Formats: sequence, structure tokens, C-alpha cells
Amino acid sequence: MKTIGVSLWSALRFSLVGMIICGLLYPLGMTAIGQGLFHKKAEGQLIYNEEGNVIGSALIGQQFTEPGYFHGRPSSIEYNAGSSGSPNFAPSNPALVERINASIEQWEQENPNVPIEDVPQELLTNSASGLDPHISEASALVQVPRVSEATGLSEETLQELITANTQGPSLGLFGEAGVNVLELNIDIKALVEDSQ
Repeated sequence: MKTIGVSLWSALRFSLVGMIICGLLYPLGMTAIGQGLFHKKAEGQLIYNEEGNVIGSALIGQQFTEPGYFHGRPSSIEYNAGSSGSPNFAPSNPALVERINASIEQWEQENPNVPIEDVPQELLTNSASGLDPHISEASALVQVPRVSEATGLSEETLQELITANTQGPSLGLFGEAGVNVLELNIDIKALVEDSQ
């Protein structure tokens, strides 16, 4: 009986020490390191306007529908970060065909001068999370004629903005280069306001 009591007490002490280390000290230590070394990323890479109000995050896409702004990838969750994910339809699923056809129709209405054959596939399909804040440089470039016409900015100016907002692969190795749509649109808004 005494052996069971000792074993039980040892198990309880081990569990308590494990909970303190793994459930309290480790998370606090990682949070402190994250805040100290990568403060902006740890805070969600929030983007503020001149008044100091949060207007978005560099990590989460937003819905842009006005012709004077670049548009991101379609999102079946409307970029709601609380419900990340998108329907994982098989290529043979009629719902996927219907959704892509709707994206094609919308593209043709908004960009009548750009043939659908020139449109990168990512502008017609959801990302896995439905929150992707980036598009490829090619996806930004095909939108230049529409944005130029709506804003009055030259196509050359818009191409320079795209290049300035293109971020390389992570650590120079992982993933592909991408354009952050929110940051690009902030630059466009600033240029349009300066020109008025």
C-alpha cells in the first residue's frame, strides 16, 4: 500500500512539474522571444493608417471590388479569418465548375480588354485557406489596364508599384514571389490622393 502511495505522489509531482514547464514556462518563453525578436510578426503584421487605426493585416487578404484597386484571389469565406478554409471540391464536382464559371464571368465583366486565356488560374480559384493576402506578379500585371483606366495612373506607374510591392520567397528559398494586395492598394490610394 505504501508503494502505491509513493508511486501516486511521484506521478502527481511529475505531472505538476510537466504542466508548469510545458503549459506555462515554455509558452511564456516563446511569447517573449517572439515579441522581442519578431515583434511586428508576433502582433499579426497589422497595418495602420495615418490616424493610427488598424486597416488590415499583411497576413490576411481583404475583399477589393472597386475597379481602381487590384483584386486578390476569390474567397468563399469572404476573407473571414474566423473561419479559415475553403470547400475542397474535386475537379469533377459541379459546384467547383459553377464557382469557376462565376469567377470567369466576373473577370470578363470587370476586365473586358483582357482575354480569359491570359488570366492566371489563381485569380479564378480559391486558395486553401481563403485568406491569401498575396497574388503572383503575373496576376497583378493582368489587372493593370483596369486599374489604370479607373485611377488615371499610367500603366508604367502601376507596374513600378507592383515591382516595389513584390516580396521574394521566404528566406529566399521557400514559396514563390508574391504581391501583397493590401499594401499595393494602399500605395495606389496614396498616389491617387496626391494627384488630386
